[in-house]
Amino acid sequence: MNVEMLVNGKKVKADLPPSMLLSEFLRDTLDLTGTHVGCDTSQCGACVVHVNGVSLKSCTLLAVVANGKSVTTIEGLAGSVGAELHPMQEAFHVNHGLQCGFCTPGMIMSAVDFARQTPNPTESDVRHWLEGNICRCTGYQNIVAAVLAGAAAMQTQVGG
Repeated sequence: MNVEMLVNGKKVKADLPPSMLLSEFLRDTLDLTGTHVGCDTSQCGACVVHVNGVSLKSCTLLAVVANGKSVTTIEGLAGSVGAELHPMQEAFHVNHGLQCGFCTPGMIMSAVDFARQTPNPTESDVRHWLEGNICRCTGYQNIVAAVLAGAAAMQTQVGG
């Protein structure tokens, strides 16, 4: 099936099998390796991307569904190669919100969408949001701190 979409700001055209998952297309065809495939549960969240600005798990979405849409992966979040990190990426770095890194791209992509929907989240808000994102390495405290700092930085960026 022929598809055309904007991936990280670049037009992409491809002929794909109708059963190909978006995560497979991004990782295996476009070599965007920040999007993980092969997780053992759709609850892991390591494959989260933005489709038309909304965070979705690309491991549960057929690539053909993104036809005509804009897709942003962790590689495109900062805008361009060499650009400064997105405020949420910077917050995860500064607050040590990662350990092995497997869940980090999806966690950050999901956190950006969460912060847009909840501009001034509380620790309780973040912990509730985290229920759908599995990290097997951390105790989540640094992730919570990173999301709170990232949300505050995004608010500052929007407000200032």
